[in-house]
Parts: sequence; structure tokens; C-alpha cells
Amino acid sequence: MSENENENAFDDRLLGILRCPLTHSSLRREGEWLIAEVGGLGYPVRHGIPVMLLEEARLPEGIASLDELRNKLKLTV
Repeated sequence: MSENENENAFDDRLLGILRCPLTHSSLRREGEWLIAEVGGLGYPVRHGIPVMLLEEARLPEGIASLDELRNKLKLTV
């Protein structure tokens, strides 16, 4: 494992307990991102720590805002 890989090491066992704060769906890992199974929001992993903040989330392609995603998924605030 290189020094850079070790710096961003993430324990995949956390995937069993972490949930998307918006949809409460499970997550899957895609490189340096955790992707919500419902809605497709992407949460970055920085220095091995998942950043589970909506303000830091990457929107799925074709979605311009969190409000648009909420409306598409019919979620209430």
C-alpha cells in the first residue's frame, strides 16, 4: 500500500452502518466516494473519514440542487 493510499484508508466495514443523511439508504463505495443507493448522492472520503454532510455531497448527474433531488424522490424536509 502506498503512502497516499494509506492516508485515505477507509474501513469498508463502516458501509454496514452508514446511511445517506437525506434518503437513509445504504451506501456503496466508488473510489474516494460513498454513493447513496437511493438518489445517488456522493459523499467524499477524506483522510479515511467519510464526510456525511449534505453541503459536501456531490449531486448525481442531471440534478442541479438538493431541492430538485428531494422533489424528484418525493422527500419531505
